[in-house]
Amino acid sequence: MNFLPLALVTALLHVYIGARLVPGLGAWPTGQWLLMAGLALSALLMPLGLMAGRVAKQPLADVLTWVGLLFMGLFSSMLVLTLARDAALLLLWLADLAAPGHLPMAWLHSTSAEAVPLLGVVITVLGFLNARRTAAIVKVDVPIKGLPPALQGFTVAQISDIHVGPTIKEAYLRRIVDKVNAQNADVVAITGDLVDGKVSELAAHVAPLADLTSRHGTYFVTGNHEYYSGAHAWIDELRRLGLTVLLNQHVVIRPPAEAALSGMPLVLAGVTDYSAGHFDPAHRSDPEQALRGAPLNAVRVLLAHQPRSAAAAAKAGFDLQLSGHTHGGQFYPWNLFVRFQQPFTAGLHKLQNLWVYTSRGTGYWGPPKRFGAPSEITVLRLVAA
Repeated sequence: MNFLPLALVTALLHVYIGARLVPGLGAWPTGQWLLMAGLALSALLMPLGLMAGRVAKQPLADVLTWVGLLFMGLFSSMLVLTLARDAALLLLWLADLAAPGHLPMAWLHSTSAEAVPLLGVVITVLGFLNARRTAAIVKVDVPIKGLPPALQGFTVAQISDIHVGPTIKEAYLRRIVDKVNAQNADVVAITGDLVDGKVSELAAHVAPLADLTSRHGTYFVTGNHEYYSGAHAWIDELRRLGLTVLLNQHVVIRPPAEAALSGMPLVLAGVTDYSAGHFDPAHRSDPEQALRGAPLNAVRVLLAHQPRSAAAAAKAGFDLQLSGHTHGGQFYPWNLFVRFQQPFTAGLHKLQNLWVYTSRGTGYWGPPKRFGAPSEITVLRLVAA
């Protein structure tokens, strides 16, 4: 979207917030001026921050992005709270019509107008702190029918949706890598949306991934944001760092206890993003192709960025799918809308014989804000059902 249409839409939404709240602050003139000034700055800096790379050079571009995205997080909460306030006031007005004089409508109008910006700021600050902290470890046991003793307790450390870019840099990723390494996992899986930017811009900030350690290696599958950022260049760069990129492919992992290469192995497969075929027909996501040539008698685990790959994964015969993409909604109330685009929002679910684990993500996208959907580094352990 061009700057002017984006700025116009943003400005109109800010005008709506101001028109609904400023009159309610009549008893607090200073508050009226602060709110109007804040809304004017937000209306200008939000679209400017989104297009900072086009209008400024580094490091100014990153500064503008930071400021614009912080305002976007605040604006999002303010808009939702203003809509909720209007709905509540409408219901109270209808109740007052039914029983006139029983409700202090003037007080409710002014108090709610004061509460919206205060709540918006509090939610944004808390959301910022949650987004910028290093993701917590979430441990999940996945029951697998027929799991062989050699694979009992096999662990996969999953990270997803980090979105290295204007506000997430090398230091943020380094903390994630250190925390993953402390888990001493059998496998590390990165389920897409690692970056938001070109290799030339972000290679140094992604370099800590080369230090990931596990018994059987680090595996990566593409997310939709890799295709926005130059997927082929990123695939080459991640391979250079020592990661195994699975493009509708699989590897066979045999635990040390099966030194004679007998018994049931683990097949770890990965597919390209669900939408990858729109960017490159050769990258069309295909779980069945990812299993081609794999041992028939094996525990089958699929890495697929989007949960909606699950139907094809179940048909292909996988036991477990690890996904991300949703961010768990990232911050309320957007988590309520994820289910309209994806079958699962977060956590462990089952589709026919397939377990699907959807990570809430290890970083964030857009506003540095997480509220009601904390980030996670997931350690999944396979256990006998």
